[in-house]
Amino acid sequence: MAWLYHGHVESQRGASLPGRKMTAMLRQRTLKTLTKAVGVGLHSGQRVELTLRPAQPDTGIVFRRTDLPLPVTIPVSAQAVTDTRMASTISNGGAKVHTVEHLMSACAGLGVDNLYVDITAEEVPILDGSSASFVYLLQSAGIEPQDAPRRFIRVTRPVEVREGEGENLKWARLDPYHGFKLGFEIEFNHRVVNSTGQRYEFDLSSGQYSRDIARARTFGFTKDLEMMRARGLAMGGGMDNAIVVDDYRVLNADGLRYDDEFVKHKILDAMGDLYLIGKPLLAAYSAFRSGHALNNKLIRALLADQDAFEVVSFGDEREAPVGFAQPARAW
Repeated sequence: MAWLYHGHVESQRGASLPGRKMTAMLRQRTLKTLTKAVGVGLHSGQRVELTLRPAQPDTGIVFRRTDLPLPVTIPVSAQAVTDTRMASTISNGGAKVHTVEHLMSACAGLGVDNLYVDITAEEVPILDGSSASFVYLLQSAGIEPQDAPRRFIRVTRPVEVREGEGENLKWARLDPYHGFKLGFEIEFNHRVVNSTGQRYEFDLSSGQYSRDIARARTFGFTKDLEMMRARGLAMGGGMDNAIVVDDYRVLNADGLRYDDEFVKHKILDAMGDLYLIGKPLLAAYSAFRSGHALNNKLIRALLADQDAFEVVSFGDEREAPVGFAQPARAW
């Protein structure tokens, strides 16, 4: 693993040459002010209050369980993920926060590096089942640059994880790429899902996360609902915060938001799961039938191979991937 602080080198070089125009480094971002939301947990059904607060440079994204007798902080990291059944759960000792992936996806999509997430229960509110409400909260609070270089994990050689064989095969992979793009293929063998788009590729440099990905909702099948609730899951789920599908049709009165909403939600989830590595990735992610568990296995495999990545920053934002220096577009 190489640590390349291009920001420091470039800014010194620029300062030493009289008359040379100073270049701007690509900077970390946080919120201008705090913002709040109230909702219920998808799986717990519990009421929960969420407060998003600005954080200092190099803080990362830190969840804080403020409902406990002694508040517990849980910084995000690949190793903090302790459960991937139906959602990504992070923990620090006995304290947990479930279903962090939609908020993490919004932070990845908008380029938010540093943030405190105060939460009054053990699950992030599901809101409308997508990351659109989190995008709205973050943009309403305002996103501002900080006086510190934005650091990326740049993939330098392919890393892949696979599970199963034949019809049970699933895999996820990271390849070197000057930017961040995701390609996903689903296969549910369900007539309703099969009638929608099965593959999608999204490049973050488009600046269209809010428009093209953020509104894709989580989804579930009525045949699985009783089993999930018997296991204490999906207690807060319904047609106001998920796509609900029976054997023949989508039951939501307003139908789908995108013709390929199912696969787009898998990309939304993957962006959140991958951002749990703690820094934005410079890589091309591709996956077939992946989920929270395999996504976490992928970033752990990357970190375990120190020759497969390096940490970089950009002293001249013009050297960064196209679009990374620009604020993400609103709706």
